[in-house]
Amino acid sequence: MKIMVRQTPRGLSVYVPKKDLEEPVVEQEKEDIWGGWVRLKNGWTLELPAMAADTKLPITVEARKRAEEAN
Repeated sequence: MKIMVRQTPRGLSVYVPKKDLEEPVVEQEKEDIWGGWVRLKNGWTLELPAMAADTKLPITVEARKRAEEAN
């Protein structure tokens, strides 16, 4: 799915245009986020593409939503 990643005064945020959804990033696998996963406040976990650590934000990328984990 296409998402937009941007920096806000409160931290990283992800916008999903098809869902008209914007959620803050609450956890991330890697410090620079690229090539790892991020967890959004709503519980979604998204796999982000590998990109350079100095990639300018905001940027639109193709991300993959992980299947919901069974508890």
